[in-house]
Amino acid sequence: MECLIQRCHKEAVFCSVCRSVLLLLCLLLFLSVSMYPGLWSVGVQLRSALTGTYVPGHHSVLLVNSPNEQTAKDIGRAIMERRLAASINILTRTSTMYYWKGEIQDASEILMLVKTKTSRIQQVIDYVRSVHPYENPEVLSFPVEDGSLAYMKWMDEAIPDD
Repeated sequence: MECLIQRCHKEAVFCSVCRSVLLLLCLLLFLSVSMYPGLWSVGVQLRSALTGTYVPGHHSVLLVNSPNEQTAKDIGRAIMERRLAASINILTRTSTMYYWKGEIQDASEILMLVKTKTSRIQQVIDYVRSVHPYENPEVLSFPVEDGSLAYMKWMDEAIPDD
C-alpha cells in the first residue's frame, strides 16, 4: 500500500513539474513573439557593429504624394513628431499622370521621401491614410539595400524601437 502511495506521489510531482515546464515554455514563447521587433532591431545593430556591414532591408524609403506643399509639410511634420521617420524630403512640383476612374489624369503633385525603419512602415501608412485628402494616396515603400553605415546608425537613433 505504501508503495502505491509513493508511486502516486511521484506521478503527481512529475505532472506538476511537467505543467510548470510547459507553462514556462509558453511564457517564453509569448515573450519572444511579443518582443521580436525590438530583439530583431538590437540584433541588427549588434551585427552591424561587429561586422561593420549593413543588414539589407532594415530601413526603407516611402514615396508619398500630396496635392500641395502645405499638405505635404503638415503630413511630414506629423510623421516626424510621432517619431515614425528619421528624415523626410519634400520634392516640389512633380508632374503626374495616372488613371483614375477610367480616365487619364494629368496633375501637379508634391512628392515626399520618408526615410524610416522597415518595422515602422505600416504605422506610417496607417497615419497617412487617416489624414491624407486623397481617397487613395500613393504610399509605396522600397527597402534600403545598402548605404552609409553612419547614416543608418543615425536613423536607428532618431527612430525609437517598437
